[in-house]
Amino acid sequence: MVELHLIPADAPLPEEAALAVGLFSDELDAGVTGLNTRLGLPLATLVSQRKFKANADEALVLQPLSGTPQAVMLLGLGKRSDHTLQGLQKAAVRAARAAQDQSVKALVLDLPLAELEPAAALQKQAMAVRLAVFKDLRFKGKGQNGDKGIDKKDAPLNDVRIICPGAQALVLERAEAVCAGVELARELVAAPPNVVTPLSLATTAQQLAEDHGLGLKILEREDCERLGMGSYLGVAQASGFPPKFLHLTYRSEEPVKRCLVLVGKGLTFDSGGYNLKVGASQIEMMKYDMGGCGAVLGAARAIGQLRPKGVEVHFVSATCENMVSGDGLRPGDIITASNGVTIEVNNTDAEGRLTLADALIYACNLKPDAVVDLATLTGACLISLGDELAGLWSPDDDLAADLLKAAQRSGEGLWRMPLPASYLERMKSPFADLKNTGPRAGGAITAALFLKEFVSQGVAWAHMDIAGTVWSDKGHGDNPAGATGYGVRTLVEWVSAHAAD
Repeated sequence: MVELHLIPADAPLPEEAALAVGLFSDELDAGVTGLNTRLGLPLATLVSQRKFKANADEALVLQPLSGTPQAVMLLGLGKRSDHTLQGLQKAAVRAARAAQDQSVKALVLDLPLAELEPAAALQKQAMAVRLAVFKDLRFKGKGQNGDKGIDKKDAPLNDVRIICPGAQALVLERAEAVCAGVELARELVAAPPNVVTPLSLATTAQQLAEDHGLGLKILEREDCERLGMGSYLGVAQASGFPPKFLHLTYRSEEPVKRCLVLVGKGLTFDSGGYNLKVGASQIEMMKYDMGGCGAVLGAARAIGQLRPKGVEVHFVSATCENMVSGDGLRPGDIITASNGVTIEVNNTDAEGRLTLADALIYACNLKPDAVVDLATLTGACLISLGDELAGLWSPDDDLAADLLKAAQRSGEGLWRMPLPASYLERMKSPFADLKNTGPRAGGAITAALFLKEFVSQGVAWAHMDIAGTVWSDKGHGDNPAGATGYGVRTLVEWVSAHAAD
C-alpha cells in the first residue's frame, strides 16, 4: 500500500526519488527555467531536444546520470486556462504509473493548484496515485524469486509525497479512508467465487462492524422466511451456501438529521440458473455480480472511518448465489415478495432484481429519507453506456441531481436515463402481478421500473446500474484492468454532502 505524505515546497527530496512536475504549455519556458535553478540540471536543452510542448496528457521522463532525483517527470497540463481537477487527476495517474515503470519506490508530486479548490485538488492527487498503483496479488503463485506473488516488475511504489501549501492533514485522512473503501470493493469483486461467498461477505461485514463501530444485523434464512422474502429466497434456494442478508448501520454521535440507505446487489456467483449462461455470456466472470454489494461495503468502510456528522446510514445487501439444482427456481415459477407482490419468473437469469425487490422493501421499512441501490443489473446498460458510465434511474429530480453532482466531484461517470411509466406494461404477467423480464428492447429501463414497484410511496429512490463500470478489461483513469471499485467514491461523496457542518 502506498504511504501518502504532504510536504512543503522546500522539503528535501528523499534519496532515489522521482520528482514529477506539472507544466503549462503557455508557460513552459518559465517553468523549465525555474526547474533549472531548483535542481541544477540542464533541463532546457533536454526539453528542447525531446520536443516536449507540455500539451495535455503529454509526459517526458528524464534520468539524470547521478544524484537526486533519480528521475524527473515533466507532465503536460495544457494551457493554464484549461486547468481542471480532472486534468490534475490524470497527471497524477501518469506520474504514478511512470514511477512504477522506472522501478522508483518514492515519488514527489509537484502539481500546480492555482485556480483550483486546494483541498479537492490535493485529495484528487492523493487518491489518484494510491488507486492507480493498486495491485491485487493475493492469488498469485510463487514467483521465480521465491516471494509469493511479487516479481521484481511488480515491486510497488510505496512512498508518495505531495507538495502543498499549508496544513491539509484532514484532506489526506479523507483520501486514505475513501481509497481504503475502493480497495476493499476491488478486492471483493476480483476474488473468485470460491473465496467470496455469502458466508465470507457476512464475515467481512462483521469485521467492518468491529473495526469501525458499526451496528450489524445478519438475517439468516429463517429470519428471511419470517419476513416473507420469497423473491430473495427463491433465487438462493439452489445454492449449497445459505443466504446471508446483511445490514450494517452507521449512526452519527451528533443528532441525526438525515437517514440514508444504500442497497447493493450481492450475487456472489450467477450461473443464470436454468436459463444457464452460455456462449458469449462470460459465465466465468460472474464473480463480479456482487459489485453493488462490494461498493456498499466499501462505502461502509470509508464512512465508518470518516464518521460524518448528523447522518444515519444503512448498508444493505441480500447476498446469495444463483445456481442450478433440483431445488432451483424454474422458468414459469411464481414467487411472492415480502410486500405481497407476486412475480412470474420467466427468466431465472434475471435474478438480481428478485433479490433487490425484498432488499428494497426492507430498506423502505427503515423509514429513510432516501434509498439508493447499486447493481450489476443488465447487459443492456453495458451496451448502452460502455464501461465508463453507469446508468442512473430515479423519479426524484432532486435526488438524481445530488447523485450526478456527487459522481462528478468524485470523478466517476454517471448518466441519467429515462423512466417512462408506460414501459411497465411490458412487465405485466397474465398469471401474476409482474414478470421478472420484459422484451429485449429497453431492458435496462424495464429492469429499473420493476425495482420501482418495490419502493414505498413517498420514499426518494434512485437506481444505479453498474454492469459496465464495475469491471474494466483494459483499465482507465486510476482504475487498473479488472475490478474498479466503482460506486464507493460517489456514495461517500453523496453521504458527505448530507452531513452536518
